[in-house]
Amino acid sequence: MQNSMFNPQPQNQFSATETESTNILGPVVFKLSNLLVAGQAGLPALPTQIAPGQSPYIVSTQERIQISVDIAFNDTPLTQLLLCLGTRLKVRFSLEGIGGQATEVDLEVSETTRQGIANYTLTFEGTPESAGLTPGLYAIAAVVSIGPVDHACAQDVFGYGYIVGQLLQVYAA
Repeated sequence: MQNSMFNPQPQNQFSATETESTNILGPVVFKLSNLLVAGQAGLPALPTQIAPGQSPYIVSTQERIQISVDIAFNDTPLTQLLLCLGTRLKVRFSLEGIGGQATEVDLEVSETTRQGIANYTLTFEGTPESAGLTPGLYAIAAVVSIGPVDHACAQDVFGYGYIVGQLLQVYAA
């Protein structure tokens, strides 16, 4: 006879989670959003100003531009661990020329995650000329890879993603 102050647990289970937990750490999920492109020039001086505003999507080869994308992670214990370990975030902004004169260029930006921070904005800044863009129309996409971390046990990459849908026109300065 068993001498215990606790009664033995009944043999029948009330749910499958009594013997197995399938989601203690939780899934790691990231979301890509806000693929943005914009020129940084102000309004031209009079008398060359021909409109009340200047399009941020039509830029000269010498104008400063920014191309950015947001990466947001969910909040689970496993996500927090990977963020704390310093996971590499890499985005390749692909600018595909539309038409015979426009070039095709990939611009790469990377960042390393930090403890407690789940939202990141990766941004390319420069001029179309410094990026190798010739005058023409460009379709822009952001191709993202998440991982690895700088650790002997790390996998190569944890996840991939992409977002598309912006246009940029470049004209000769």
